[in-house]
Amino acid sequence: MNNENTFSYTYSAPENQEVMNIRKKYLPQEESKLDELKRLDNLVQTSGMVESLCAGIGGALIFGLGMCLAMEVIGHMIWLGVVLGLIGMAGMIFAYPVYRKFFARAKEQYAPRILQLTEELSGNL
Repeated sequence: MNNENTFSYTYSAPENQEVMNIRKKYLPQEESKLDELKRLDNLVQTSGMVESLCAGIGGALIFGLGMCLAMEVIGHMIWLGVVLGLIGMAGMIFAYPVYRKFFARAKEQYAPRILQLTEELSGNL
């Protein structure tokens, strides 16, 4: 009996890199201080955006419905169109203060941690 144990291996750097990229997705992720700082800054900058967009877009839609009614495009209720137009204007005007309120709240909430991280990363500015 002739027992020949052979082993053949072909190394490919691109395949190995692809395998490592896939493996990296499934490993537990540890967030570095810089990543945490970026995440918190993005969180503060985008806070209130959804709420203010909802208020602004909703106000614009209500305003448009009011204009349609006032111009008698979809009915003969001018008075209702004027009222809806005013409500829609109020919604559009209210959008920016909503954004500022949510932004200020998030800034106040996350400012201590952001300042702490910037001091740690920059070496006590």
